[in-house]
Amino acid sequence: IWMNTQRPEWNDANNALVGNGVSMVTLYYLRRFLNFFREQLENLDISDISISEELADFYKNTNETLNKHQEILAGKINDQDRKSVMDGLGQAASDYREQIYNNGFSGNKQSLAFKDLLGFMELSISYLDQSIKTNKRTDNLYHAYNLMTVKSQNEVSISYLSEMLEGQVAVLSAGALSPEEALATLDGLKASALFREDQYSYILYPNKDLPRFMAKNTIPDAAVNSSELLRQLVKDGHLQIIEKDINGTYHFNGNFKNANDLKAGLDNLADSDYANLLEKDTTKVLAIFEDIFNHKAFTGRSGTFFGYEGLGSIYWHMVSKLLLAVQECCWTAIDNEESPEIIGRLLEHYYEINAGIGVHKSPSLYGAFPTDPYSHTPAGKGAQQPGMTGQVKEDILSRFGELGVRVDAGQLYFQPALLRKDEFLQEASRFDYVDTNLQHHHLDLPKDSLAFTYCQIPIVYQLAAADRMEVVDQAGKVRSYDSLYLDQTTSQKIFARTGEISRIMVYINDAILK
Repeated sequence: IWMNTQRPEWNDANNALVGNGVSMVTLYYLRRFLNFFREQLENLDISDISISEELADFYKNTNETLNKHQEILAGKINDQDRKSVMDGLGQAASDYREQIYNNGFSGNKQSLAFKDLLGFMELSISYLDQSIKTNKRTDNLYHAYNLMTVKSQNEVSISYLSEMLEGQVAVLSAGALSPEEALATLDGLKASALFREDQYSYILYPNKDLPRFMAKNTIPDAAVNSSELLRQLVKDGHLQIIEKDINGTYHFNGNFKNANDLKAGLDNLADSDYANLLEKDTTKVLAIFEDIFNHKAFTGRSGTFFGYEGLGSIYWHMVSKLLLAVQECCWTAIDNEESPEIIGRLLEHYYEINAGIGVHKSPSLYGAFPTDPYSHTPAGKGAQQPGMTGQVKEDILSRFGELGVRVDAGQLYFQPALLRKDEFLQEASRFDYVDTNLQHHHLDLPKDSLAFTYCQIPIVYQLAAADRMEVVDQAGKVRSYDSLYLDQTTSQKIFARTGEISRIMVYINDAILK
């Protein structure tokens, strides 16, 4: 996707992986999207669809590649298979891009059977699920960013970077894990190097002991001895490529920024007495250089410095994304009627993550006003970089989820399965709000209640002996419900903010609350 759009994915701190990076994070979210898209389409009564002939060619070639390599779905894949699939998918997308960028759309259409489109999505999701299964680590976490290496014209291998919080957030959001698998991942996350106990939250990537300056660019003796070219250069005192210092330690030319500089230095020796050794050892010397500097795995600030969402830093927006992803896993477990133990343990993780977010902390622990959103918290410091971060969005969504505000098929209903009883008022209070006409009002709330607005309509929760609802219109007329489900007509009035509804009283059986 990155290479064919020629618009590499932006990432919070892994900015340097373009070219070699293989993003499992992208794959996890692609899986979420395809599953959502499938759900929207599978119940439609359509026999075929009309698409551009250019897109039809892209679809045909992509589908052909996926069908050709279905043995991969059984877990049978090697470096040759990986290269073959990559070539097939990459060429299909590249041909499509080149056609559109250079010539535009022809305007001609082709018909595609709707069942074939659904089959394509099913097959694609099967590939994604196999990739997810393959990228599960032994600690029940999942890989986030991998690296590819082109070993030959016919082979591509995959290697892995360290665990990252972003990968766990993405896989929990993907909808590919069962509640039991999600719980295992969360247990693994809590036990991992990503958990930061002082803030009771999670850092983006494991901390590292970075090598000191004097330890860098040091070639092991064994590596030098393995190359006849390097040995001869050292013996001759030729300093363009390698140097031996006064302590007997070997170093590459300090002016080399990357492997291209080394290659240029080797090329400069092509007309010298080293020509035969160059032909024999150039590939080996370049491999030694990469082993030392590992430039392929250079991720930018996530692996090289501290602060600014670097090593040891909690990035609060990602923690809030984790919170929302875990809440989705809780709802999946509740909707699937999983065991009370599974649901309860998922909820424990949810509320532990929630407690770790700044708004629940003292200023001395958070290092700032806890109600203000901040970018990150480095090791040994308080929260840094205040501002309206993306964290706010996830926190608002999570709060509505905690309150149990849900919509299904255009029907609003309330299911406060995540809500805790201690959130209800211990004594009477007053609730101020602004209605759909921008008029200020207030409600007097009794003990054992709480209130919020949804589409600017006040919703009052009241503890009771049984579930029921009352919808009050602007004229004061009350409509009663024996459940917590509103009808579609009333729901649409709420969504459209027609101003016809004054407030909704939701009476909740307190036996269901923790």
